[in-house]
Amino acid sequence: MSSSKHVVCSSCLTTNRVPEDKLTAGGVCGKCGKPLFNRKPVELNSASFNKFIANNELPVMVDFWAPWCGPCKMMAPAFEQAAQQLEPDMLLAKLNTQNEQSIAAHYNIRSIPTVAIFKGGRVVAQQAGAMDARSLTSWAQSQLR
Repeated sequence: MSSSKHVVCSSCLTTNRVPEDKLTAGGVCGKCGKPLFNRKPVELNSASFNKFIANNELPVMVDFWAPWCGPCKMMAPAFEQAAQQLEPDMLLAKLNTQNEQSIAAHYNIRSIPTVAIFKGGRVVAQQAGAMDARSLTSWAQSQLR
């Protein structure tokens, strides 16, 4: 029997069990039928953040950003490109710190953009400052080792 990973659906937040040998093939949510991997960052908010971070057994890289932040806007396309390269080994998500100030405060986010990698619901790596797609991907992959 192969082992499996719990993957949270970005559409309905249902936790799905996906066999590890099937991760690269994708998969669909058992509840809503939508793809589990879209190769795009997931938009999180206070209602979805904890469930998405804590229930995913895959690492999740979160971009803490705000709409008024110039460097955040510059990094947004790079973050999208990183999602295309890193999924399904890692999921990518974005959190608007202007709307979700309590979450940003909880994780001690002092400057934006800041990216943080979560494993098992805990921050395992954090980096402040805008990065290009190659730097984001390289940094994230170095954290997977």
